[in-house]
Amino acid sequence: MAEEALIVIDLQNDFCPGGALAVAGGDEIVPLVNDLIRRSEHVILTQDWHPAGHSSFASSHPGKQAFETIEMPYGPQTLWPDHCIQGSLGSDFHSGLAWTKAELVIRKGFRNAIDSYSAFFENDHSTQTGLAGYLKERGIDTVTLVGLATDFCVAFSALDAVKQGFRTTVRLDACRGIDLNGSVEAMLKRMHEAGVTLEDHSAD
Repeated sequence: MAEEALIVIDLQNDFCPGGALAVAGGDEIVPLVNDLIRRSEHVILTQDWHPAGHSSFASSHPGKQAFETIEMPYGPQTLWPDHCIQGSLGSDFHSGLAWTKAELVIRKGFRNAIDSYSAFFENDHSTQTGLAGYLKERGIDTVTLVGLATDFCVAFSALDAVKQGFRTTVRLDACRGIDLNGSVEAMLKRMHEAGVTLEDHSAD
């Protein structure tokens, strides 16, 4: 039987209502994610983990506002409000998340000069997090992704998972999106075209 892993993306306080970069309804998925965790043999979490003054923060670029886009050496970069600063309450996992079953926590975005959406690569698409090697060494070839946000960290993780040779599913009912200028629809299309299986069990 194929070995499968559940990858829970960035279910942290700053991405939930009341947080610095809140995703609408971000906390609504916690019970469903917990149910999936209970039913999964292998669970991996990602954690956005920025140093203060990170280059992706609008506050690091005088005169720039959050959600503007700038050019970085690795390409276009959306500027964000300060969020998920290492060791802050905002960087903690949501208090309702049953995270203790996790076999691995992948921290990303800790390099000051580069942002990181994907669980597999930094935003230069070449600096690896080590997750692909970990999964392959464990004999895991199939992944299901849930968490925040659909159109950024979940989608980029799913696209990279496919590129790395994993059978990849995104459970849309266990995700929520930011939706900047239609980014959810655009990323759903990209994921579908790349071969990601998109499932939504909310009507079940």
